Amino acid sequence: MNIDNLTYGELKQIAALFGQQKTEADNNTGLQAMVGKKCIVRTYSAGVWFGEIEQKTGNEVIVKNARRLWQWKAAESISLSAVAVYGVDAAGCRFAPAVESVWLEAIELIPASEGAIRSIESVSNVKAQ
Repeated sequence: MNIDNLTYGELKQIAALFGQQKTEADNNTGLQAMVGKKCIVRTYSAGVWFGEIEQKTGNEVIVKNARRLWQWKAAESISLSAVAVYGVDAAGCRFAPAVESVWLEAIELIPASEGAIRSIESVSNVKAQ
């Protein structure tokens, strides 16, 4: 075998033997399962955000179409988990306009239900007082 003549496919097979290759399926399981989902993101120091998880490494995430949830009221119950499940009561919410993307240090990611997504996205942007 001449290593200089190996094909890309053969190199990938060798890499897999050493556990260095990740398949597309691996990228969407475990800690990467939230990538591509619209989630509530609670952070260490930047408050609470809502948007689509674009990238995740460790506790760092890039969230696209991200809105800061400055003040919220769950449509039912009392927690951020309830916001992700039931959505919000718009009268009790103050949300900032969405930014294209934001890098955050996340404490938790909570995937939002379809109903919650519609509810959160329908809240008007808060105006300065």
